[in-house]
Amino acid sequence: MESSDFKKWRKSLGLSQKDAAHLLGLKRRMIQYYEKGERDGEKVKIPRSVRLACYAIAQGVEDYNGPNRKIHMIEKADKPLKVVETV
Repeated sequence: MESSDFKKWRKSLGLSQKDAAHLLGLKRRMIQYYEKGERDGEKVKIPRSVRLACYAIAQGVEDYNGPNRKIHMIEKADKPLKVVETV
C-alpha cells in the first residue's frame, strides 16, 4: 500500500484523519506520516498490520477478539461509520 492508496482508503470511507487514527489504534500524526509517505525526510512504510487493519475496516470489521466471540462490525449505511456488535 502506497501513501496515496492509504489516503484514498481513508477518504473512500469518509473518515477524518482523527477517526482513521482511532479505528487503527494509532496517533493522528502517524496517519499524516502514512499519507505523506515520509517522516522527517525519511520514507515511511505502512506496516502489514496496518494494511490488514485497513482491509478489515473497509470490510466493516471494527474489532476482532478471536474465534467464537463477538465481532464488532461497522455499519456502513451512510457516512459517518457507526459501530455495531454482531455474533
